[in-house]
Amino acid sequence: MTARTRYALVGTGGRAKMFIDAILGPYREHAELVGLCDLSQVRMDWHNRTLTARYGVAPRPTYRVTSDDARAFDRMLSETRPDTVIVTSMDCTHHIYIARAMDLGCDVISEKPMTIDLEKLRAIFDAIARTGKRLTVTFNYRYGPGATKLRELVMQGAVGRPLQVDFSWVLDVRHGADYFRRWHREKDKSGGLLVHKATHHFDLVNWWIDSYPAQVFAMGELKFYGRANAEARGARYAYARYTGAPEAAGDPFALDLSADETLRGLYLDAEAETGYLRDRNVFGDDITIEDTMHLMARYRNGVMLSYSLIAYCPWEGYRVAITGDAGRVELDVNEGGAVFIAGQEEARRLEAVNAMIKGERITVYPQWGTPFDAPIPSAEGGHGGADPVMLEHIFSPNPPPDPFNRAASHIDGAASILMGISANRSLATGALVNVADLFQLP
Repeated sequence: MTARTRYALVGTGGRAKMFIDAILGPYREHAELVGLCDLSQVRMDWHNRTLTARYGVAPRPTYRVTSDDARAFDRMLSETRPDTVIVTSMDCTHHIYIARAMDLGCDVISEKPMTIDLEKLRAIFDAIARTGKRLTVTFNYRYGPGATKLRELVMQGAVGRPLQVDFSWVLDVRHGADYFRRWHREKDKSGGLLVHKATHHFDLVNWWIDSYPAQVFAMGELKFYGRANAEARGARYAYARYTGAPEAAGDPFALDLSADETLRGLYLDAEAETGYLRDRNVFGDDITIEDTMHLMARYRNGVMLSYSLIAYCPWEGYRVAITGDAGRVELDVNEGGAVFIAGQEEARRLEAVNAMIKGERITVYPQWGTPFDAPIPSAEGGHGGADPVMLEHIFSPNPPPDPFNRAASHIDGAASILMGISANRSLATGALVNVADLFQLP
């Protein structure tokens, strides 16, 4: 029997579950989870109880990083001897674990974004140059049926030579608000939504048109969330968080961590260890990121991009159009609307509405021909069927051929965040930013 690849994981919040389930589930014959590392013992214990109950395996060794034991991560690698480290910690710490894992002889798989600023990006590239180890960035949107079909059409020449891209992404008030409850609301931890969230979107454009950004100009503001915006609408909130606040009853933005087993186990029960509040009031203070963003960019190959992102829409999805010298392709993805349940009858009605409006559609407009809809294959699983396909390419020893080159390297990871980092620089200065002035990509 071929030896299984050994994986250790650092950062056991919500994003870790997808990787743990893949290793212990469909890829257990080829992969082995050998250790968990986190700031919270409570969180790691919750995962161990869950994997034992679900998969019948013994608890994995745990290593808690504290101010008194900052080298717990090193001990995990020394004692468990992983081949690859999976990094799903807070965005602003990715570079620490990526570089250290490489220095200790491991390849790395990193959740997106690869990191959040130039200093941390340079630390990662220095580690790769120093060690020769491999970094994979998990851009699951590349593996979605609609995104893949759009890539295929562009590769087949449906638009000819791409010249311009229009891209609008909207988050509904259920999904969008959650970024303003969590640590993501602080730009020094997440890079803001132009890095944390839009890294997906910029990576898709880079991949669709097969180029990297050269110049970026951006505008952005906090227009909906935050105390000042709420008070301007006549709304005032006395509570800093939702859980345990009786006055939050009836607030459609409220999140009660005690009402959900996973949120309680991973966050509420861990608060005494970490001090981290997962349910802060989205109309409170200390929000340093934007919720309304617009960006223009020019690519190395001359393509121009117009991009927008808002985080408070009644529905969620995206619309993208790629226009070239031989035609245009449009992809519309509607992922449904936010549902704040007022009662069973209302919930059923809204569920029926969502089922009606959800879906994907690609329309091809030839320059001198008849428009037509391109079929999109159906798929099941997380992120519209993207997650299972991505996980197969990561964990299978013999993944299927991929003519679309969906696996993302550290260079792809850098290109996507450089768009967001450049956009943040443009927000701060009001000026057009030349990406090469910040960081030289190959």
